[in-house]
Amino acid sequence: MNTSTALALSLGLGLSAELFGATPPPPNILFIMSDDHAAQAISAYGSKVNQTPNLDRLASAGMRLDRCFAVNSICSPSRATIITGKYSHLNGVPTFNRFDGSQPTVAKYLQAAGYHTGMVGKWHLGSDPTGFDEWSILPGQGVYFDPAFLERTGRRVIPGYVTDVITDLGIGFLERRPANKPFFLMLHHKAPHRSWEPTEAYRAEFAKRKIPEPATLRDDYATRADALRQCRQKVFEDLTRHDLKLTPPADLKGQALAQWLNVKPTEVEITVDGQKKTLTGEELNRWKYQRYMQDYLACVQSVDDNVGRVLAWLDQHGLTTNTIVIYTSDQGFFLGEHGLYDKRFMYEPSTRMPFLIRWPGVIKPGSVQDALAINPDFAPTFMDVAGLPMPADMQGRSLVPLFKGQRPDGWRTSFYYRYYHDPGDHNTRAHYGVRTQTHKLIYYWKLDQWEMFDLVRDPDEMRNLYSDPAQQELVALLKTELFRLKKELKDDDQYADREPSAGVDGAR
Repeated sequence: MNTSTALALSLGLGLSAELFGATPPPPNILFIMSDDHAAQAISAYGSKVNQTPNLDRLASAGMRLDRCFAVNSICSPSRATIITGKYSHLNGVPTFNRFDGSQPTVAKYLQAAGYHTGMVGKWHLGSDPTGFDEWSILPGQGVYFDPAFLERTGRRVIPGYVTDVITDLGIGFLERRPANKPFFLMLHHKAPHRSWEPTEAYRAEFAKRKIPEPATLRDDYATRADALRQCRQKVFEDLTRHDLKLTPPADLKGQALAQWLNVKPTEVEITVDGQKKTLTGEELNRWKYQRYMQDYLACVQSVDDNVGRVLAWLDQHGLTTNTIVIYTSDQGFFLGEHGLYDKRFMYEPSTRMPFLIRWPGVIKPGSVQDALAINPDFAPTFMDVAGLPMPADMQGRSLVPLFKGQRPDGWRTSFYYRYYHDPGDHNTRAHYGVRTQTHKLIYYWKLDQWEMFDLVRDPDEMRNLYSDPAQQELVALLKTELFRLKKELKDDDQYADREPSAGVDGAR
């Protein structure tokens, strides 16, 4: 008995076809994930700011999930949730904690069942990947140009642009894969994560574009909790000279240069038609939004190109028919909505993940699914695809029935969200909440403040209804659902500083 067979038996798993040759092999799984790619920057999702033809190919040939959400909208926690199928309080990564690689992961289960497993690109979990036959990961966040990679054999720097390099490494994994095994490849891009550094060609192209502003860019935060006013992730106030790609004085070096780049400028000198001009006030605000979005979208365009490269490779090597291709992001991202960049908040642009999947012969081309899906569902889905039973400690559900156009009885009508990193990098206040198909309730537990939104009448989440006398029956129902989910998911507040001041009925 070989090692894979023994481990599969010890875990109580069914064995894949390539071990015994009895049935056709399960499908290959190619999971492509970018970092901070907002659904509203994908044309398949109706983007008003860019076009993504290669991602659109996945949507037209497969399915688009319209209500897929991260349950803790920040990089490392989402990644830990995706590979474990568990919420942050159970997988041990509520913020930027080091991931304990000894715990079970979907990669380990698939590897034991006969899959050839690979992890390429941004890992960002503080420990070496486990459960992967091959891995090549960026150290920490990594860099955009001439990136270093960590591998079992050590560290190496690869010349080039990071999105291209990660794709090259992913294709290398596919070329080396054993022909008699299905593969599971997690191909994780750094882009379009801050500091939004595009290739020179796309930088120049997008610098000429004027990006439409979102309707809520100048949100005054009336009726909302103090958390919005207190956060430090605002486009007009918190982008630095480094973010805005301002050129520093030539004589600055070392710490002095770092300090200069870290300043959040209240005036900027630019050159227009050969004439120097100083921007301040509202004129500067408009310019900051354009600079942010031009670079962000230019980074996205390289991601789209490279998704196209991988799809072309699958076509050329006859692997399209038996390969599931998924594209997602580790969470959503603010593209100026509510005047914000980054993520973290439980608002829709931040928590909503793009999720496009192509599965030939199973998914009807051009399908759209609006059932509530969450990132704890990803690991159970991979298990189901591989024909394996779902481990009892996974908290999500397989999405496979949704892919087939079905919605099982008892499918969720709400989900629980929790963000912990307070004050964190952007002073975004800790909160948890519940989202149903029509409403959202958020509790900022350190501030002891609540928000409630009607997502049907107010999809931009501009009017907090929590204190509206006419909404109190609904508020009470949402609180009951919130604390039911909290208990069901075994969230016992091991990471919280305080509980609601008066429980379900009386908390402010």
